[in-house]
Amino acid sequence: MDVILLERIAKLGRMGETVKVRDGYARNFLLPQGKALRANAANLKRFEAQRADLEARNEERKGEASAISADLNGKTFVVVRAAGETGQLYGSVSSRDIAEFLTGEGFKVGRNQVDLKAPIKAIGLHVVDLALHPEVETQVTLNVARSADEAARQEAGEKLDSAAAIYGIDEDENADRVDPDMEEAAAEIAAEAEAAKG
Repeated sequence: MDVILLERIAKLGRMGETVKVRDGYARNFLLPQGKALRANAANLKRFEAQRADLEARNEERKGEASAISADLNGKTFVVVRAAGETGQLYGSVSSRDIAEFLTGEGFKVGRNQVDLKAPIKAIGLHVVDLALHPEVETQVTLNVARSADEAARQEAGEKLDSAAAIYGIDEDENADRVDPDMEEAAAEIAAEAEAAKG
């Protein structure tokens, strides 16, 4: 189906362009959301008559998104969630959770503006892309941790899913220690290799 775009849509086109899209995409998303019109002579005239209003409204939305982007860009937010010893979350952090959290922090961000490829399922620092407007994108960092104390340690660069963090074991301290059974097995393998050569 050919449609006239009423706003810029990523990977599709700019306002005023006539593009060919799949029927389902047009019927289920573009047309009901008011992002496009069916491409025909009557709608083309209608678009040209409304073009100035559409461009003004687009610039206004772009300005609002730019202001939010300037405040958000590069910020880190702490999200406390329950997780197991290995850092695996009991549940996940979805785009809806992120939008609600950012809205609670005073930023106007919708769920569809959070560009999350897959839900966050582990503790750690996660960079999340936000598409606040088709022409305005920004990034925030989510510090997902079990507590505010762990979040501070994580931000300082500590990995909380390491053996030291989980069990209190210093991995470097144990690196020099060799298991006698492993040493004996390595010697046997080396002897067999020498015998096979000779």
